[in-house]
Amino acid sequence: MIIRETEDAFVMTTQDVHGRFSGDIARGFRKELFLDESVVEEVLLAIAEHDRAWLPMDDTPIWNDAALVPFTFVDYPTLPKLLMYTKGVDETEAMSPYAGYLCSLHYASFMKNATEAPFVEFYHAELERQKRLKSRHPFPDEETIKRQFALLQLCDDLSLYVCMNAPGAPKEEEHPWFRDGFDMSVDGRRVAAEWLGREEIRLTPFLFEREWPAVLKNKHVLKAQIKQEGIAKAFEHAPWSEQKVLFVP
Repeated sequence: MIIRETEDAFVMTTQDVHGRFSGDIARGFRKELFLDESVVEEVLLAIAEHDRAWLPMDDTPIWNDAALVPFTFVDYPTLPKLLMYTKGVDETEAMSPYAGYLCSLHYASFMKNATEAPFVEFYHAELERQKRLKSRHPFPDEETIKRQFALLQLCDDLSLYVCMNAPGAPKEEEHPWFRDGFDMSVDGRRVAAEWLGREEIRLTPFLFEREWPAVLKNKHVLKAQIKQEGIAKAFEHAPWSEQKVLFVP
């Protein structure tokens, strides 16, 4: 679950909704950014499905008693999270080996420097998956894979940027992860985003074919409601709302 706290509510976005929003963003990108257009649909599938692992976990949010907030994707208990990560990549691989490969790269990247046993075991299992997939399928060259993986991670970050910031937030009030831009560079320039209003986001350099609209679903779960009936029921009963976003140059 991705959560932004306000005075009276938690704005909650499920990871799968966030993933599909990432995919909606990617569909507007200029096709030459993918380097190899023959696998664009598989890359788009990987981007949209990259967080399907969270479907069972986000179905029923759980409360973090220590922090007095719902658990998020950052602090969710380790073992169930790793089990679901494996299941999610398995399911994506069944749809498309190359999409599964990109998602495996994505999850393994979180564990690259891990030292605790569960994370290390997960990392090495994903390395074995990647080796198996590359030996059995004709994937693009390494430069193309690197670019397409970077696009997946960029779309993940762009979606998190929308989820974790209040609409229209000035740069100094943005979540610290994104104030200095994203990890990806295009044409020698680091990709960066900035709110121009409650719906418009300027992206530089501009990666889309044209101005690109997308809609994010979330739930504003009232703290008073959580106190009355618990986080699971409060989330279930809260209505879905839509946040419109327009990416502009």
